[in-house]
Amino acid sequence: MSDTATVYNFSAGPAMLPQAVMRQAQKEFCNWHDTGLSVLDFSHRGADFTAIAEQAEKDLRDLLAIPEDYSVLFCPGGASLQFSAIAMNFLRGKALYLNSGVWGDKATQEAKNFGDVIAFDLLSKQDGKTAIRSQQDWPDCSDDYDYIHFTPNETIGGVEFADLPKAGQGRWIADMSSCILSQPINVKDYALIYAGAQKNIGPAGLTIVIVRNDWLQREPVAPVPSLLSYAVMAQNQSMYNTPPTYAWYLAGLVFQWIKAEGGVAQMARRAEQRSQALYQFIDNNDFYRNPIAKKNRSRMNIPFILKDESLNSLFLQQAEAAGLRYLKGHRSVGGMRASLYNAMPMQGVEALIDFMSAFAAQNR
Repeated sequence: MSDTATVYNFSAGPAMLPQAVMRQAQKEFCNWHDTGLSVLDFSHRGADFTAIAEQAEKDLRDLLAIPEDYSVLFCPGGASLQFSAIAMNFLRGKALYLNSGVWGDKATQEAKNFGDVIAFDLLSKQDGKTAIRSQQDWPDCSDDYDYIHFTPNETIGGVEFADLPKAGQGRWIADMSSCILSQPINVKDYALIYAGAQKNIGPAGLTIVIVRNDWLQREPVAPVPSLLSYAVMAQNQSMYNTPPTYAWYLAGLVFQWIKAEGGVAQMARRAEQRSQALYQFIDNNDFYRNPIAKKNRSRMNIPFILKDESLNSLFLQQAEAAGLRYLKGHRSVGGMRASLYNAMPMQGVEALIDFMSAFAAQNR
């Protein structure tokens, strides 16, 4: 492959950033806004970085229509760290975990270290495909749980919730790592939303937490380490210690890019266009299959299986040579997975479909 050929990153994360964002970051890398310094040089408490941080929060609030009675936190580490932080901050009696895949299960196991957790497996089989159970089969979400945790989009399995019940609104806690900013949401339905940055927001090492302010007043059962205390982080504008400043800056550039591209509604239209194009191709080609029921197919993470899985290694080798990177499925699932986050252009999906079509024709 030539040095100038286009390469598309289909990884589940770290994922590709918008080209426009990377070009802007490159331009500003050594000299941000004629300061003579890189963002990497800035004191996190200085005026320059404070302006970056405040603008990033404002833009995210605009994009998701975040109400004033919610705090927006820019936390160090990945979303998995929040599995413990959530339980340490809010689990006093019992919590309900509605699990639809690997990440929900991991969140459950961490929470069990801190209190009484009721876990419910939402996955079922419908005509041989994985689906989320009908809501009539869910446990009673109106029960007296401290909170109800779920993962709207399961990155590994490629399973996405179609909708949520009305019961439990205001007590939902959602891991939106792989779907945040891909469609409009009603923030008021949630007590807390969290999302690792490395999929739709920016580079790894940063997690966004959106939490309703009245929950910050809740007294935890046991002392919470300061860096895991949402109240402490909110009181210190996410700067109790030195935050991941460059990741925060890049997230801000991504928020500006989304706004310039038409906002979250436009991201949702593009996500639908990308995912439907690939699903339609898979459904119409018996060389490939998707293992998820149509109503619960993810728009962000699309797993697919070759008819002859002995060709997996050849498929990946030739895909990489064609500039289609990181298509190998998660080790717990196997097969292939194409992650189509906000920064993935339609041209990347078209290139993947063209390759899959040619590969199938050559290997039947």
